Amino acid sequence: MTQVKDGDTVKITYTGALTDGTVFDSSEGREPLEFTVGSGQIIKGLDEAIPGMTVGEAKRVEIPMMKAYGPRHLDKVLDVPLDDLPEDIPREVGITLAMRGEDGQEMPVRVTRVTDTHMTLDANHRLAGEALVFDIELVAIA
Repeated sequence: MTQVKDGDTVKITYTGALTDGTVFDSSEGREPLEFTVGSGQIIKGLDEAIPGMTVGEAKRVEIPMMKAYGPRHLDKVLDVPLDDLPEDIPREVGITLAMRGEDGQEMPVRVTRVTDTHMTLDANHRLAGEALVFDIELVAIA
């Protein structure tokens, strides 16, 4: 059987969970995820788990935080006075807004807290600071 090597385009099915078992993403009910191994298209820990697999093989991969989305950075959490925000921006915890950085690029930020005077915006990836567990199956090598 052919084994996956760097540079191969593959298709996998997967379920991603936190270490406590909370599922955050799954390919169930969707097309398998297609990517080129070693290209940086997916998180490093998952990318490193694919070489050597054969079509039909399934395994569980535990990925440490540093090979997933990295640590949470406190400098990516901002308390913004409500007076500094346009009136039409919803004041609702849990929503995602687009913010323009100093470099002019747009980045997603989650609203994590709203008080009478401030809104807390978090630009960290929602899985930053977390170790992850993936159940994967190699469906195809293209």
